[in-house]
Amino acid sequence: MTDRNAATRALVLHVEFRSRVRGRNAAGSGGRTPASRLSEAVGLSSAIDLAIVDSAIVTLAAPHPATLLGPGKVAEIATVVEEDEIELVVINAQLAPGQQRNLERAFKAKVVDRTGLILEIFGERARTREGALQVELAHLEYQKSRLVRSWTHLERQRGGFGFLGGPGETQLETDRRLIQERIARIERDLEQVKRTRGLHRKKRDRVPYPVVALVGYTNAGKSTLFNALTHAGVDARDLLFATLDPTMRQVTLPHGRRIILSDTVGFISDLPTMLVAAFRATLEEVIEAEIVLHVRDVAHAESEAQAADVEGVLGDLGIDEERRSHLIEVWNKADLVAPDRLEVLRELAARQGGTLVSAVTGEGLEDLLGLIERRLAEALDMVEITLEAREGENLAWIYEHGEVLSRHEAEGAITVVARFDEQGLSLAERRFGASLRRLDSARRAAE
Repeated sequence: MTDRNAATRALVLHVEFRSRVRGRNAAGSGGRTPASRLSEAVGLSSAIDLAIVDSAIVTLAAPHPATLLGPGKVAEIATVVEEDEIELVVINAQLAPGQQRNLERAFKAKVVDRTGLILEIFGERARTREGALQVELAHLEYQKSRLVRSWTHLERQRGGFGFLGGPGETQLETDRRLIQERIARIERDLEQVKRTRGLHRKKRDRVPYPVVALVGYTNAGKSTLFNALTHAGVDARDLLFATLDPTMRQVTLPHGRRIILSDTVGFISDLPTMLVAAFRATLEEVIEAEIVLHVRDVAHAESEAQAADVEGVLGDLGIDEERRSHLIEVWNKADLVAPDRLEVLRELAARQGGTLVSAVTGEGLEDLLGLIERRLAEALDMVEITLEAREGENLAWIYEHGEVLSRHEAEGAITVVARFDEQGLSLAERRFGASLRRLDSARRAAE
C-alpha cells in the first residue's frame, strides 16, 4: 500500500445510470462497460499520484438533484470515507456546483468530478508557457461556475479599498470579477501565441514541409510512435495524458521528402467542452495538417469506442468529411495482439486505407512512412524537367524542393520526373520555364 504521507488517500467512484446500461445492452458491445469506465477513472486518478484506497461502481436509476447520488448511498459512502480516512473522493461524472458542495459536506472530504480531475492532470502536465496558459484558462472557466457562495466568507461584505472593489461589493462578486479579468488577460496572451504560431506556419510554408499531425485516444501510443519516427525524447510513459504540450520534429520519408511530424494532447471520452475550446490553439496543427494520423490502440478491448470518441472531437474541431480523406488510421500496439489475430488485423487495416504497426518493436513503421508519402503524393503535380548535364545547381534544387521519381541521362542531357506541391510547382515553373512540362493523367498512372 502507498505510504499515507506520500500521496492523498482517494476513493474513486464511477456513476452508472441504469438507462445507459439498458441502452448499451440493446446496442450490442460497441459501448463501454461500467468496469472499463471505472478502470479509466482509476487510471486518470493514478496519473496525478493519488493513493487509490478503493474504487467502486455506483449504479443509479436516476440522478438525485442535490447530491447526484441518493441519500442512502451518500450515507454509505460517508461511512467508508470516515473508516478508511479518505481525503479525496473522485466522482467519475459531471457534478453541478451545488452537488459538489453538498457531497463535500456529507463526506467531510474533498470531492472532485471528472472535469476537475482532468484539469488537475493537465495542470501537472503543462510544461510550456502556452500549455500552462491553456490549462489555467480552462481551470478558471471551471472555477467561475463554482463561485456560488461555497463558503461562509463569500457572504461577507467588503469595504471599499479601491483596488479590491467598491463599497458594498461582496467577496463573491470580487472573486468573480478578478477571475473574469484574469481570463481576459490569458485570452489576450493566447491570441498572441496564435499569431506567433501563424508566423511559424508561414515560415514552414515557404520551405515547404507538409505537417503530419498525430491524434488519438490518450495512452494509444502516440508519443512512443513519435519517438520511434523522429528519435526524439518525448515523454512516453504508460500514463493517461503523459503528453500535453505539442512537440514538432522533422522526418525524412523513404524517397527523401521531408515532413514535420506533430505530437498532440490525447483525447478522451466526455472531454470537457472547455478543454476542447482552451486547447484549440494547440490543436490548430491538427486542423491545418496535410495528413492526420489517427493512432489507435488495437490491443485495447474498447478500441472501437475510443476511435469514436476521437472522431467526435475531430468533428468538434471542424474537421469535416472532406478533410477526413486526409486521415490515416494507424493501428498501434501490434506487439500486444495475439499472433493468430495479426494477419486479420493487418488485412482489415489495409482495406480501410490504414496500416498495422508497433511503435515499440518498429514493425510496420517503414510501411507507414511509405503510406504517408503516397498519400501526400496524391496532392502533388507530376512534371518532367529537362536539364543540361552542367546544370548541377538546378538538379540539386529539384531534389531539395520536390520528390524525384526518376532520372535519365543521355547525350549530355538529364531528364527528371518529379512531383511538387502547389507552391513548389509555381516556383519550378518560374525557374525552368519551357524546360518543364506537366505530365498527363496516363503518364501519371504509369509512373
